[in-house]
Amino acid sequence: MEIRRVGVVGCGLMGSGIAQVAAQAGLTTVVLEASPALLEAGLGRIRKFLDGGVAKGKVTPADRDAVLHRITGATDAAEVRDCDVVIEAVTESLKVKRDVFALVQSHLKPEGILASNTSSLSITEMAAATARPGRFLGLHFFNPVPLMKLVEVVRTLQTEAGVEEAGVAFVRKLGKTPIRTSDRTGFIVNRLLVPYILDAIRAFEEGVGSVRDIDHGMTLGCGYPMGPLTLNDLVGLDTTLSIAEIMFDEFKEKRFAPPALMKRMVTAGFLGRKSGRGFYDYSVEPPRPNDFLAGRPDAGPAGRGEA
Repeated sequence: MEIRRVGVVGCGLMGSGIAQVAAQAGLTTVVLEASPALLEAGLGRIRKFLDGGVAKGKVTPADRDAVLHRITGATDAAEVRDCDVVIEAVTESLKVKRDVFALVQSHLKPEGILASNTSSLSITEMAAATARPGRFLGLHFFNPVPLMKLVEVVRTLQTEAGVEEAGVAFVRKLGKTPIRTSDRTGFIVNRLLVPYILDAIRAFEEGVGSVRDIDHGMTLGCGYPMGPLTLNDLVGLDTTLSIAEIMFDEFKEKRFAPPALMKRMVTAGFLGRKSGRGFYDYSVEPPRPNDFLAGRPDAGPAGRGEA
């Protein structure tokens, strides 16, 4: 089946991005949120992003208006009834996601496809809780959705071949590159990325190098666009911690075990850019490394010991 009408559940950072790229691809899009306030905040995020594109000359005012016109906000799940696919983009909780799909499937047409944007949870467990496991798959987008070109298309043992192909075609219609993967925790990207980030934290924790030296080692030595500690701040330490815990629970391998320092940082509110402090202090420009996190005697909260 060809996907022409898209539903997105959740209008947060990921959901609003998915809705935006769907509408930019010319698809009629319905965004479902739990309350009018959350919905307006999400739609406002889309407008702000598009306005920024207009200001930079990358988007014409007419194109911006056309994209916004294709997006309908709703708080009533019945509004997704005519969608060809409904993509869940709510918090990383299996119970919350199951509740979302239970609500949505009662309104969605029989041939409609259900998809999850989860980065780490089991697609199979979500699909098994629905009445249409064969018409269920994972569509894992990356943040920021409008800019990142990759989408992981995740099949389960029950996903019908036609559903997987429809998902791949849909991703290509959005102007993105699909990669196929089976339903194993972390899929492809996080299975490789999370241990890399955790090892960087362990290296810092063990005194191998400073925050800046570890990041420079990977950007200047390996050609990465950003260092692992900068990346972790961008993703959010709480998000990485949650994914690592899920992966460690699945595989029971040390490489997926969250370092003690990361746990302490999350408890203390050092979440990265979103909290203003993580491995870097974002209250200053350019951000200053928080080398004192490693407990070095020559460094303190004021930022001494910077590399």
